[in-house]
Amino acid sequence: MARNDPPQSDRPHNDAGRRATLKEVAKTAGVSLASASYAINGTGSVGEATREHILKVAAQLGYRPNQSAKAMKTGRTGAIGLILPDLTNPFFPSLAQGVIQTARAHGYSVFLTDTEGSPEAEQRSVSLLIDHGVDGVVWFPVADTDTVGKLIGSTPTVVLDRNLPGYDVIQADYAEGGRLAAEHLIEAGHVNIGVISGPHAASSARQRAEAAIAVVRERANLTWHVHNAFTMDLEPSVTAALEARTATAVIAGADLIAIGAMRHIRSMGLSVPDDVSVVGFDDIPWAELHTPALTTIDMPVAEMAAAAVETLVRRMANKAEPRRRVMFNVELVARDSVRRLD
Repeated sequence: MARNDPPQSDRPHNDAGRRATLKEVAKTAGVSLASASYAINGTGSVGEATREHILKVAAQLGYRPNQSAKAMKTGRTGAIGLILPDLTNPFFPSLAQGVIQTARAHGYSVFLTDTEGSPEAEQRSVSLLIDHGVDGVVWFPVADTDTVGKLIGSTPTVVLDRNLPGYDVIQADYAEGGRLAAEHLIEAGHVNIGVISGPHAASSARQRAEAAIAVVRERANLTWHVHNAFTMDLEPSVTAALEARTATAVIAGADLIAIGAMRHIRSMGLSVPDDVSVVGFDDIPWAELHTPALTTIDMPVAEMAAAAVETLVRRMANKAEPRRRVMFNVELVARDSVRRLD
């Protein structure tokens, strides 16, 4: 059989299956070991043409930096951990993408783990990341309790969504989101409004619901208030509330809950928004694609992800700096799931 192998002289000179060394890169490129190191690591003083030559030689030899050796020398692995509670919720892949992109821009890789809403899995995830020597952690806790503080120890950590003491915290103004949802429905003429809040264990879910309920009670009529997990699968108490048909509008604590509510409303032979209006929270990618397109509260996910990584980078550089709590504004996105009453 004919083969199109390159001439022997064009092949890399390191043995097959063996990692090329920086010393071999320097020798093949005809430069000093220091210049080879500067070019590979993007540091030091080396001309641009020389740097390009060295990098080309390194690529031809299949050279890859030895991260384990680098970690032993510097005490850093160049990796951070990202702990999320539920990757089946479209909100979290969007958040993960923002974290990974920002981390990459800062020269870090990301180890991602999904705890599936389990505090026990959360603890195992933290132990695994710490054992792998990550330089820092971005953590979206399952609940409002610090289940992993002793495991994390002195590893720099930034918390998303939950206001846990002792950590840098990145949040959105969830209460403002609840107020905006309620005010939007009331201004559209709705008087009888039901609220489906997220899990009571999450302070962000409580803040959304409590703020919405306060506005409804002041300016309209709260027909019912029930709870549901952050999922489209509805609890019996939620379906019973919807089937009572006492509310012309519903505020849901998350877009997934809102989509589940709209699905159940349709199964009852009713229409959204003609019979029941629905407002969600998060503005996940599905919200705009759903029929009808979901009116919801937009969370600045990309900005929150970037702030989490940038805060972590600062914390890794200076563990003694004061703790930060960053609060992002939210906005109402009006679409087709809310009907204005005459």
